[in-house]
Amino acid sequence: MDAPVDLSRGWPNPALLPTAALAEASAAVMATPAIWTPALMYGPDEGYQPLREHVARWLTAFYQPRDPVTADRICITGGASQNLACVLQVFTDPIYTRNVWMVAPTYHLACRIFDDSGFAGRLRAVPQDDAGLDLAYLRQELVAAEESATREQNTAPKHKPSRPWGKIYKHVIYATPTFSNPSTLTMSLSDREKLVRLAREFDALIITDDVYDLLQWSPDPTVPLHQPDQAHLPRLVDVDRYLDGGPRDDWGNAVSNGSFSKLIGPGIRTGWAEATEKVAYGLSQTGSSRSGGAPSQLSAAVVAQLFPTGIIDGFISDVLRPAYARRYHRMMAAIHEHLLPLGVTLRPAPDVAGGYFVWLRLPAPLRASELAPIALREESLIVAAGDVFRVQGDPATDKNEFDDGVRLCLAWEEEDRLEEGVRRLASVIRKVLA
Repeated sequence: MDAPVDLSRGWPNPALLPTAALAEASAAVMATPAIWTPALMYGPDEGYQPLREHVARWLTAFYQPRDPVTADRICITGGASQNLACVLQVFTDPIYTRNVWMVAPTYHLACRIFDDSGFAGRLRAVPQDDAGLDLAYLRQELVAAEESATREQNTAPKHKPSRPWGKIYKHVIYATPTFSNPSTLTMSLSDREKLVRLAREFDALIITDDVYDLLQWSPDPTVPLHQPDQAHLPRLVDVDRYLDGGPRDDWGNAVSNGSFSKLIGPGIRTGWAEATEKVAYGLSQTGSSRSGGAPSQLSAAVVAQLFPTGIIDGFISDVLRPAYARRYHRMMAAIHEHLLPLGVTLRPAPDVAGGYFVWLRLPAPLRASELAPIALREESLIVAAGDVFRVQGDPATDKNEFDDGVRLCLAWEEEDRLEEGVRRLASVIRKVLA
């Protein structure tokens, strides 16, 4: 049997990690007592201060917000997943917080994090398609949730005591607004602004995984992307800063979850959260940080060494973006050649491409949950079936809602194996349709 091709794993290929730069940065940390002494200690709750300052300037340069990002808006984290759990610990109550609203299809592994925080059975899908978010549906369901809370006299947090560093929100909204996993959709500016207004109206905290934003390129291989080193849309946390005069209170309604996992390597377990100063400080007061200090103190000190000399910006612009663009265009060319003639469809070409994934729709009557095991058994091909990405436990979600979808990852396999994977998928589809 041919060697397996894994187009499911959403990891970076080891060849695309800055190992030499990390080795030099690590050596610099351990050779300098003024750096390694604090780096090997517990560290401040808010995180390694030099990295907070570097990240603030870095985000300002990329996102170009109306006001510069300051270090006080940054809390260093142990990565996006760890930080999501911390956000829920400080800013939600498992009873008073009514629901978690997840843009669907969703990053499926986030569901367990919400379940562990007491929201099992209360995850709800917010539909999104090429036309955008179904904000009318979200408003309708938010109103219904508030009416239910009134009937049940759910008017105050039940399990979380009042603390000066924390606020308990009535709702949580979760999304990956840019190059979403798995749909690859990017939320429009109009939808971003409307979502922030809804969050303010219904006292919701929007948590966004902004982990793919810097990995962007032109969807057309013959036309370079204009200003690839600047974001083409503001994040939800940026929108919350400027929309209608800014946040209604010192807390705001959005937190940006960032991570170096897609840029440097998941094992570095270092990320950042950006929000208002009060939310950033509140995150730093999570019990685990108060006990153990910043969750990635040594790693954060190493990552901080990559900023003053421009190593990280150079690596993203000179290595990652060109490499991922090549992989994307190679996979897309293979899809057009081998899959579209079989009735497989793609979303309309975006204005800006990026991220790790490509989302396919299978022709009827194919089901991805049935196709994936056949692909593994007969072609040694691993793909992610769309039904995996439904919002788990939502009674309004049909189990088969996304079962005509397939997510392909362009980041993990060697570049020359991407086309081979697409050819194998085409072979399976032809057999099943025959």
